[in-house]
Amino acid sequence: MTPVAVIALQEVKNGLRNRWVLAATLLLAVLALSLTLLGSAPTGAVKVSELTVTVVSLASLTVFLVPLIALLLAYDAIVGEAERGTLLLLLAYPVARHQVLLGKFLGHLLILVVATVVGYGAAGLVVGLRGDTGPAAWASFGTLLGSSILLGAAFLAIGYLLSTLVRERATAGGMALGIWLLLVIVYDTALLGLLVADGGRFVTPSLFGALLLLNPSDAFRLLNLAGFADARLVAGLAGVDAGAASSPAAALGALAAWVLLPLGLAGWLLARREI
Repeated sequence: MTPVAVIALQEVKNGLRNRWVLAATLLLAVLALSLTLLGSAPTGAVKVSELTVTVVSLASLTVFLVPLIALLLAYDAIVGEAERGTLLLLLAYPVARHQVLLGKFLGHLLILVVATVVGYGAAGLVVGLRGDTGPAAWASFGTLLGSSILLGAAFLAIGYLLSTLVRERATAGGMALGIWLLLVIVYDTALLGLLVADGGRFVTPSLFGALLLLNPSDAFRLLNLAGFADARLVAGLAGVDAGAASSPAAALGALAAWVLLPLGLAGWLLARREI
């Protein structure tokens, strides 16, 4: 077994020991089932399947909850180990620093995968048993599952970047909360204020779409709420024009970049960090 796999499995074991896997799975499952059982009222009015309404509801839940879970998993992955002295002990073994980073990242990502698939899968199963659902709705649900994991991976990478930047665990925790507030809440509010102030003079659909892709949360929204016709109708985005950014390929590319760039920068910083 490679060092990366060993470290990843150890992170999963730590997550099981600390009840992280169970807590995240139960939280996602309870909230997803609540939205599924209580949020299907609009289906008759907009003539879409119940699963599509569930996808829109779960997408809104994902934007707030999955990034927070990911940041809480990752913010002390490096700085916490360094404070406790276990990172220095780990590096005394024949393992490279980038292997430590990648192994921890994959372990935390596996925790997110289990929580998301089990939690949201339960909601999808309930909807599937309650009525006839078309392939288009199942395609949007599959996209939701995959992109939720990708969004979690993006915020895991951001958390690892924070963890390699700072020297104290408390600082990393405060910065992680600030990043969550900025990317999940403040950014969209500022963007809305810009659109209102601009009045359609300078912010073109292409520029608006590019600004959305600069935020992983908005890239996730574009993929799930604007990438499918029925979802656009339920979410009230049928008249929204974000230019080329509305394409699923653009949103997926932005999410992938938000995984690779912060994680690569974290690896570069860790290689130069004094332990």
